[in-house]
Amino acid sequence: MQKSLFASATVVAALLASPLASAADLTLYSGRGESMVQPIIEQFEKNTGLEVAVRYGDTAQLAVLVQEEGSRSPADLFWGQDAGAMGELSKAGLLAELPADIYEGLPTIYTSESGNWVAASGRARVFAYSPERVSEAEHPESIFDLIDDRYEGRVGWAPTNGSFQSFVTAMRIEHGDERTLAWLEGMKDNGAVIFSNNSTQVQGVADGEIDFGLVNNYYLPRFLASDADFPVEQGFFADGDIGNLVNVAGIGVLASSDSQDAAVEFVRFLLSPAAQQYFTTNVYEYPVTRDVIQNPVLEDFDRLLEVSPQIDLDDLDDLEGTLNLLRDAGLL
Repeated sequence: MQKSLFASATVVAALLASPLASAADLTLYSGRGESMVQPIIEQFEKNTGLEVAVRYGDTAQLAVLVQEEGSRSPADLFWGQDAGAMGELSKAGLLAELPADIYEGLPTIYTSESGNWVAASGRARVFAYSPERVSEAEHPESIFDLIDDRYEGRVGWAPTNGSFQSFVTAMRIEHGDERTLAWLEGMKDNGAVIFSNNSTQVQGVADGEIDFGLVNNYYLPRFLASDADFPVEQGFFADGDIGNLVNVAGIGVLASSDSQDAAVEFVRFLLSPAAQQYFTTNVYEYPVTRDVIQNPVLEDFDRLLEVSPQIDLDDLDDLEGTLNLLRDAGLL
């Protein structure tokens, strides 16, 4: 994945020109939004007495920044929004090896084969649909079914969205570029309706613009939290289908950190029952451990493992190849 795909030279230069000066115990680069994760960071500070300075930003841009800073980076921890960025930093040798016991008991879909980062929470790809306009017989078994004539003009997608592009990368890993390109072109020829993001697709299903949307699992619960009668439901494809990709938000310790022990303590905290309960209850993401109370609007922990395809998360770093394929399909 080339740096130019993550962020422009101007953005990186601006970040480098604004160093994060802090006397805090730990410095965290967070690609996760402040409103989403600040409460859990504050809880860590309260529990441990350690102060955490946070630089928030786009995951891709922060990943470029870490690469530009190298051993000079003030960051002790990197919390990425997706596995692709974590895999990029891992392959660049910028992350420290984590203690082996951190991975004990974690399903393989939440662990890095490199052993130097770990998932803090999971997000499943699903299809949102209208229960009023879609019969159970029309539920697709595979994401490849959506290029069939019966779905013509009824499906929404967001080709420029980062989570969709991560999914396309996974499809390339699982099925190869040729079949992935054929699917992209088939969807385009079948009149798939383009949206800017996930939430507008879910709203589009409710408004009757489309009957199906390809989204992350947590958008619909947010709509339902405001309106219990919101007219959309969601489901999984058949077990193991690549359309059910579980992408993750990952956390890793920088190899250059002078505070390795404290940084590892932060990683452990994100895997603690309290933090995992927060992610599933407040953010509607999937916990990576079993020590939580099941969120009733999410699939059961074991059921998610059954539906999820098995993908090496480190390999989701090839954004360049995915963008090229999307351009070849005329979608960018």
